[in-house]
Amino acid sequence: MSDNDVLIKVRNLEKKFNGVTALKSVNADIKKGEVVVMIGPSGSGKSTFLRCMNLLEIPTSGTITFNGVDITDKNVDINVHRQKMGMVFQHFNLFPHMTILKNMTLAPMKLQKKSEEEANAEAMKLLERVGLADRAQAYPSQLSGGQKQRIAIVRALCMKPDVMLFDEPTSALDPEMVGEVLEVMKELAEENMTMVVVTHEMGFAREVGDKVLFLEDGIIMEQGTPDEIFNHPKTERLQNFLAKVL
Repeated sequence: MSDNDVLIKVRNLEKKFNGVTALKSVNADIKKGEVVVMIGPSGSGKSTFLRCMNLLEIPTSGTITFNGVDITDKNVDINVHRQKMGMVFQHFNLFPHMTILKNMTLAPMKLQKKSEEEANAEAMKLLERVGLADRAQAYPSQLSGGQKQRIAIVRALCMKPDVMLFDEPTSALDPEMVGEVLEVMKELAEENMTMVVVTHEMGFAREVGDKVLFLEDGIIMEQGTPDEIFNHPKTERLQNFLAKVL
């Protein structure tokens, strides 16, 4: 694999919170167009690892190279690089006082200096894509959880990111709304969007993931294709985990 194929390169990543080590010497490569899914028990370091990728958590040590730039370097303007990293959280993080359309056009107009006309046109196209064009003038409080999360995804897409980071995007949703969000994510995967997904949805990991990382105690215990991880787990720890969740 050439370095040109690698979008995010993580080396010897450590993160400590008040003396507790949440991540221990983590190494990973995320290639362009790859869907990397992180699984593991709660508290295993998955979300911390994901949040380190765009420096929402500042690593204690180690390096993260994104698009050839070491973003852990103190001299790097992380905000420039964050514009190319879409982030979708568990709890939608939409601005409650703004319409859906305003939520989506705010960043492209402010950060990318797009005209209101251009930003609105692109936002409407994305809303159509997720079947929510008719909700453009609604407010977040008027939408279901599944609708809000679909909006959160297309809001991130408005910035035309190089990678989408998903932190348990379906865990706050009612079970019947999970499918509609996963469907949007599957479509993105089919369009070769680079994605890093922390999830408890094993069906999604199996079906959509190119690579699955199993984390435990801040360490990547195993990584491989969905077939390797789900059908041929090597460690007893992963076997036990899968026995509980499948």
